[in-house]
Amino acid sequence: MSGSMDAGDGAAEDSVPQQPRQPPEAVATGTSRRGLLRGALLGGVGGLVVGGAGGAVAGRTLISEDSTDAVNLGTKYPFYGQRYQVGIATEPQRHCLFATFRLAPGATTRDLQVLLARWSAAIAVLQDGRSVGSVEPTSPLQPPRDTGEAHDLSPASLTVTLGLGPSVFGERFGLARFKPALFSDLPPLNGDFLDPKFTGGDLSLQACADDPQVSYHAFRNLARIGRGVVVPYWTVLGFGRASAGEGQATPRMLLGFKDGTRNIKTDDQMAQFVWIDKSDQPWLDGGSYQVVRKIRMLLETWDADRIGDQQEIFGRDKAEGAPLTGTKEFDHPDFAARDAEGELIINPLAHIALSAPENNGGVMIKRRSYNYTDGLAADGQLDAGLLFISYQNDPQHFIRLQNRLGANDLLNEYIRHIGSGIFVVPPAPEEGHYIGEALFA
Repeated sequence: MSGSMDAGDGAAEDSVPQQPRQPPEAVATGTSRRGLLRGALLGGVGGLVVGGAGGAVAGRTLISEDSTDAVNLGTKYPFYGQRYQVGIATEPQRHCLFATFRLAPGATTRDLQVLLARWSAAIAVLQDGRSVGSVEPTSPLQPPRDTGEAHDLSPASLTVTLGLGPSVFGERFGLARFKPALFSDLPPLNGDFLDPKFTGGDLSLQACADDPQVSYHAFRNLARIGRGVVVPYWTVLGFGRASAGEGQATPRMLLGFKDGTRNIKTDDQMAQFVWIDKSDQPWLDGGSYQVVRKIRMLLETWDADRIGDQQEIFGRDKAEGAPLTGTKEFDHPDFAARDAEGELIINPLAHIALSAPENNGGVMIKRRSYNYTDGLAADGQLDAGLLFISYQNDPQHFIRLQNRLGANDLLNEYIRHIGSGIFVVPPAPEEGHYIGEALFA
């Protein structure tokens, strides 16, 4: 999708460098979600499916378990002691709640400092799978300190990633001297159809987990802690991760194509394209720039298009995800290959061609995207699309890529960029400290 959607190209996801990691394990008792749904579908169409992988029993088809789609809800990630905030290089979880906040008109520099300290302490507790306070106070006259909806739930690989918007570094809080030279609001970009209700923000929170109730609980309680200092501005509830991490099967976005085939996979690529190192602001070493875009898909229009058109638009086949010049998903696309009539097999305006690193000076961005749905629009059409999130050590990498895609991508007929924001993500704190502490030293 435009510089945002990058189905299979130009984006990234990887393992956490210099960070202990607990890879997801298959849940001992069960089938993966994909296997369960596929079995239900095949067994339900007419109830007459016979044979197939695993055979059929009493009108249902048994499918061998897909271990790449299993999760361990007991997995948890540490908050302190990493160089980088989690939720960037961490393998994508299944669900995400992305939220932006506005600082209250009367909020002071001291209020912002205390908020970042309180949020850091709360995030550490939440990622450990604990409540931020009492769920049931001893006095019936006291409100609970924790809202309680995740009280009996596992950590579910929760990661909460905190970002600061350009406005934080204005004169209001006396932090202008800490503003990185590369950091400013995104300029108008090709493909923008922005709605002010989904644009900008002073702070961002990306809460990802393998249980949507765990990620929502984190957002809800952090918003509660910030009451009086910040106000939730716009949120997107993402599902069905739309970017693959190391060792994860490539997922699909709502247009049905695999998304993130060529994501960043190595620590060297992360160091080259994602992590900020030796910037003009030493406090930011180990941070990254976060770009978020809310991209609505015109699904009814897309669903009526011919499969040949869909595959030409992406430059890949839909089922396997292979480039049109190959047979397997991870075959390297050949953008110079021609057919018997001498025509380029991959259209130069196909999404895969415009977003490929080799056609963009080698530049890559790290994507961590999710599908979303807001139900139905006012016209009765499906209101759904992609919550696109990318990380890069230079915002211009995203800007150049998006402008190229927004001007030329064949996919633009079917998508609208309706939301947008940019934030800088500071490095992770050591225990006893908090995110952004150097700004107030």
